[in-house]
Amino acid sequence: MINWVEQNLDEVCELITCGVAAKPQYVSDGIPFLSAKNVKDGKIIWSGYNYVTEKTHNELTKNNKPLVGDILYTRVGSYGEAAVIEDDIEFSVFVSLTLIKVDKRVLNSYYLKHYLNSDFIKRLAKKSISGSGVGNLNVGTVRNFPILLPPISEQQRIVAILDEAFAAIAKAKANAEQNLKNSKELFESYLQGVFENENWETKTLNEISENLDSKRVPITKNVRIEGSIPYYGASGIVDYVADYLFEEDLLCVSEDGANLLARTYPIAFSISGKTWVNNHAHVLRFNNIVSQKFVELYLNSIKLDDFVSGMAQPKLNQTMLNKIPIPFPSLNEQETVVNKLEALSAETKKLQAIYQQKINDLEELKKSILQKAFAGELKTKTVEI
Repeated sequence: MINWVEQNLDEVCELITCGVAAKPQYVSDGIPFLSAKNVKDGKIIWSGYNYVTEKTHNELTKNNKPLVGDILYTRVGSYGEAAVIEDDIEFSVFVSLTLIKVDKRVLNSYYLKHYLNSDFIKRLAKKSISGSGVGNLNVGTVRNFPILLPPISEQQRIVAILDEAFAAIAKAKANAEQNLKNSKELFESYLQGVFENENWETKTLNEISENLDSKRVPITKNVRIEGSIPYYGASGIVDYVADYLFEEDLLCVSEDGANLLARTYPIAFSISGKTWVNNHAHVLRFNNIVSQKFVELYLNSIKLDDFVSGMAQPKLNQTMLNKIPIPFPSLNEQETVVNKLEALSAETKKLQAIYQQKINDLEELKKSILQKAFAGELKTKTVEI
């Protein structure tokens, strides 16, 4: 690391707090007005922003016009994200972004972008945030960030290696994410096809199960007594408490929440042993565990939009729950379906775990390469992915 010099960021850059604390008047069409959400993963996201008038834009950028080669750095909310301005587009920014104008005689903009996005600086930023809920990184703290500066030629060499490595990582990550998505879609497709049997009898939930909703008891967080008993809500365990309401195999079905429509998580899930359930999940008792598992798998394979009321606060009440038609073959057929689907699910989860681990490993590799870059340890462009 000969000829590497450590300086504070404001010694080689001009850091400008842009915009105004209050949101300006937006218009339907005008000059793009970017905020912290428009900077992510080292890039500027040119979508999802509001517009301001040209007059407002000129007032906001009178002394700090964003130019190609400048850097946008987030300080509020998703703090600690940096991106180089590459597009020659007129735009204004909210106060949640800091505009960094680089002294190009001693500092390469892309070198600084990578440095600000490194794990070292992100940890430094995290230690310095103030405010509750939304993180607020003080611009004074950013000005004092230390930065190691090799000669410009070395900075350019480091940037070239990082860009090549990150492109390879991004490609590998995209492949792993696609494989993960494909495995999920394949299982869901098979799941839906299993239940398309016209010879099966159709029943409703109140005909094949006993509803135990009247036994549910919600407990507000401030009066819960901590313990080892799972406390269930609409999408699964939300806490652990000292006492229990149930001690048997049961099926819970989400009663409310956005997940009823979004289906990010299963809306039906089995519980067993000592448990406590609040009033955000229906509780159903079946005559046998096979039927319970069969219904659980079926409910998680279909959309329930037609039975859910409300869009802002979706709800599946007990009346509508009982109207859902359930294919209900013989117990032997149910058992065959459950065994096949559970075996396939286990294999699918193994594959998903492999793909997810690959994604995690690639993220760690990215952090490792950045760490080496700013420790003067990047000697070659060859990076193993």
